[in-house]
Amino acid sequence: MMKKEISERVRKVLSCEAQEIERLENSLSGEQLEQIKEAILGCKGKVILTGCGTSGAAAKKISHTLNCIEVPALFLSPAEGLHGGLGVATKEDIVIFISKGGKSFEMDSMLKSCSQMGIMTIAVTEKKDTYLAQNTTMQLFVKVEREPDSFNMLATASTIAVIAVFDALAIEMAEEKNFTKEHFLCIHPGGEVGERLQSQLSR
Repeated sequence: MMKKEISERVRKVLSCEAQEIERLENSLSGEQLEQIKEAILGCKGKVILTGCGTSGAAAKKISHTLNCIEVPALFLSPAEGLHGGLGVATKEDIVIFISKGGKSFEMDSMLKSCSQMGIMTIAVTEKKDTYLAQNTTMQLFVKVEREPDSFNMLATASTIAVIAVFDALAIEMAEEKNFTKEHFLCIHPGGEVGERLQSQLSR
């Protein structure tokens, strides 16, 4: 059976998202990245990530990646956070708010509570003129030129961009922590990754 060609529309979406990732190299602030990296590496508690919708999906992925390099992290939904979930946070923690538009009643309310609790906060957003961006301890502006859908509204390229930035930060942090294959195997013994690590370390 012949393999069907990828449709032109799929090609355009993939190309658009790849281009947006490439643009990050020139649009990101090295100073912001360095500040956030140092804050996470110096965190004495845990990193709590939160976000609504697709930003929440990105937050979940990022929290898992941080755990994989032995940076304790968890995802807290804004809805749960506003109904007692914020009790998991302490002054030693960092709360990272991910929001493309930066305008969300739930996120703003959570930020106000974090400020009252004396918790370090980080906004990851495109918008600089929002309550979230102007009232967090640190900011990381991750902006794409456009989403690949015809309405330029479906948070696809922008979500991948945020995940890619934190992938890069996580890898850099792992290097600075001298994260070893032995460490990785200890916390990730399952699946194909665990098998490959075990195989490489037993040679």
